[in-house]
Amino acid sequence: MRFNENGKFKIMQITDMQEVCAVSPDTVKLLESAIAAENPDLVVYTGDQIKGYGITYKGLGDELIHNVSMTIEKLLKPVVDRNIPFAVTFGNHDRQVGISNKDQFEKIYKKFPSCVGVQAEGIEGGGTYNIPIESHDGSRDLFNIYLFDSGTDAKGGGYEPFDPKIIDWYKKTREKLKEKNGDYVPSLVFQHIPLFEHYNVLKRVKKSEKGAIPAFRIHKGEYYKIDEDKCVEGSVLLEPPSIPDVNTGEFDALKEKGEIMGVYVGHDHKNSYVGKVDGIDLGFTQSSGFNVYGNGKERGVRCFILDENKPGCYETYTKTYRQLCDGKLHKPILDEIFRLAPTTMDMAKPLIAKVVAGLVGIIALIVILTQLL
Repeated sequence: MRFNENGKFKIMQITDMQEVCAVSPDTVKLLESAIAAENPDLVVYTGDQIKGYGITYKGLGDELIHNVSMTIEKLLKPVVDRNIPFAVTFGNHDRQVGISNKDQFEKIYKKFPSCVGVQAEGIEGGGTYNIPIESHDGSRDLFNIYLFDSGTDAKGGGYEPFDPKIIDWYKKTREKLKEKNGDYVPSLVFQHIPLFEHYNVLKRVKKSEKGAIPAFRIHKGEYYKIDEDKCVEGSVLLEPPSIPDVNTGEFDALKEKGEIMGVYVGHDHKNSYVGKVDGIDLGFTQSSGFNVYGNGKERGVRCFILDENKPGCYETYTKTYRQLCDGKLHKPILDEIFRLAPTTMDMAKPLIAKVVAGLVGIIALIVILTQLL
């Protein structure tokens, strides 16, 4: 990877496609339109490329790998056809299909010549590595990208704690980059599951406040909204950040040397925000898949613009289906259900209460009319 002659480098993050064998035409339309409009230098896929828990992927062994490959090839086509380099890490749902992240990485993604990155030594699975970006003349590394495999669902509920081995590998890698280049190299981190600190750019509010989002598990009973003093304009919070129950110290490690500029995740499909904590931007990117719940035509991708002359700075923005694509959705009714459906039981309770109250009212009305007749 190298800055172009104009000193620019563009990254596109695509996350949570969560597609099935019959890939949604709207997912394909969004991906094709985004790639064509933005023409990134590198595409980073941050997990849940497939709906691993779905029932559409059938077969065992090589047959299953083939079936999953067919879906992934459709999703990668806009990038592969243009020979754009891409990198991939994994979410909590990818491996649920019955193929390990290692095998998906090595047997499916790495068969494409434009797939970059080599799995970190000493780390099991796939999807953990770094990608240095050289100056336009190739003389040194001016920027660096980390991809971390943030794990899957935990036994008993919630999500696995972030792997301490990855933290140790990251510390060693940043020191190697410093030794090679004479100083710590400005970097961005991409992973699937958010950090504990993604809550630190939100403000806790009362349950009664309009737009309050109920949290769950270790934040159960708490309600949150975007903190406008910490988050950039246009930030969106529509569901609680789904973090692990145990904090293994990832963020503390990332802020030690000051070279990490931001950590960007997916996982919670409707969220799209960026806020700063201890000098590090913590961002969510909304989902881009239409065969799973999401935020309607606000599904999209996130872009990052790097400048060789300003290696300690970057620009980021999202591009949505509404901005990029003309025409109606392929399945508008299903998408409206996906858009309105609550994402947690705590968010579902008010809706359930309204439905029950409505049914009680209807029954009461029927009883009254029956007595009158």
